[in-house]
Amino acid sequence: MRQLSSALGDGNFRRQTWAIVGGGFLGMTLALRIARAGRDVTLFESARALGGLASAWTLGDVVWDRHYHVTLQSDRYLLALLAELGLTDNLEWAQTRTGFFVDGELFSMSNVAQFLAFPPLGLTDKLRLGATILRASRIKNWKPLESISAIDWLTKWSGARCVDKLWRPLLRAKLGDDYTEASAAFIWAIIARMYAARRTGMKTERFGYVGGGYARVLARFEEVLRHAGVHVRTGTSVAAVERSPSGGVAVRFNDTLSTTFDQAVITLASPLAARLIRGLSPSETEAMTAVAYQGIVCASLLLRKPLAGYYVTNITDDWVPFTAVIEMSALVDRRYFRGNALVYLPKYVPPHDQLFEQPDEVVERRFVDALARMYPDFDPADVRAFKVSRVRYVLPISTLHYSDRLPPMATSIPGLWTIGSAHIVNGTLNVNETLTLAESAAAMLLREGKAVPALADSVPESSLAAVS
Repeated sequence: MRQLSSALGDGNFRRQTWAIVGGGFLGMTLALRIARAGRDVTLFESARALGGLASAWTLGDVVWDRHYHVTLQSDRYLLALLAELGLTDNLEWAQTRTGFFVDGELFSMSNVAQFLAFPPLGLTDKLRLGATILRASRIKNWKPLESISAIDWLTKWSGARCVDKLWRPLLRAKLGDDYTEASAAFIWAIIARMYAARRTGMKTERFGYVGGGYARVLARFEEVLRHAGVHVRTGTSVAAVERSPSGGVAVRFNDTLSTTFDQAVITLASPLAARLIRGLSPSETEAMTAVAYQGIVCASLLLRKPLAGYYVTNITDDWVPFTAVIEMSALVDRRYFRGNALVYLPKYVPPHDQLFEQPDEVVERRFVDALARMYPDFDPADVRAFKVSRVRYVLPISTLHYSDRLPPMATSIPGLWTIGSAHIVNGTLNVNETLTLAESAAAMLLREGKAVPALADSVPESSLAAVS
């Protein structure tokens, strides 16, 4: 590790060295904030490009996001980051529509009139559903909601019929069999975000995106990171992280190659972080592995023409093999897709579900067959490209008393921290909530991470070069 002059102006100190493991938006933001505070930061990402769940890929002849993302007008931290990156002028906004597929039929629920005419629910059900959403939007203290299940809370306010016809199928689609363990804080976070977006957008669903997608955002973010002095190491897998015998934290790449840092932050999902860290106490390992996650198998389809023009189509029929239909081209101008339509078909499943093992052609056959049943005008021959993304740990489930059982960010190993999606305790997983966590965590790390005395450099600079 290179010898560095002191950022504190004292010959007995040197700049702190920090390792950030995980190059998603959380790790990238932490790296930027810590580097700008005068620390020497190295960011490690196992994939060939930064971005994590927000990374881009090529589908046919189109480059776009690997998973679906949207920007809301209430996304304070995301909008601030885009401004910091100089991308505000590249934001484009559009008004979207919402569909529901219930009992084999497709309905629009995009305005008040369509909501009142929604056939699957009676007038009383609709009034109670509207009152539930309004009540949730006015709740400021989410903590008491952690002590009641989402199903019980929704039944109390929306009624049993509305729960059986709407809420329960939607929760099951998102959380699988674990939906019964989810607290009311989970559904509150979803309602609060969408209601805030409508309030900011004057009661209309105005969603936004950056022209060029997250490929453009990430390319610009990486430029800013490198300009701030962050050492970006993509295509670098970290095998283990442990206490260094000479002090600090050792980041190990294989049995013989490692680099020691003063501080290290693991931004992976809690169960993955527990596997990576050597030397945790049994109670720490238990707490980290106890966080329940849902994974995702998400298919991207490039179609010659749109399906129905709804940005989101929620699905309550359990025979459909995917959770929802996301028509990204109902939001994004189709010129970015070379005139084609882009559709995502996500399926949320537990990390060890057998769907992760099924070949792409099996997934494609099941998903395309289901689309043909849902949309009579859909022609499978219109599929120009089909690609599947699989991520086993995506969404931490906000179970009862979740925040009280959450593992702390600081570990028992001095200088080693774990900060990940599990620490989003009062929100849902999206880029804005990730940035919200990153900004608060960065302030905490800079406050808690103290300057360290100068030590003899135990690892030569060539060791870092070997893993670049």
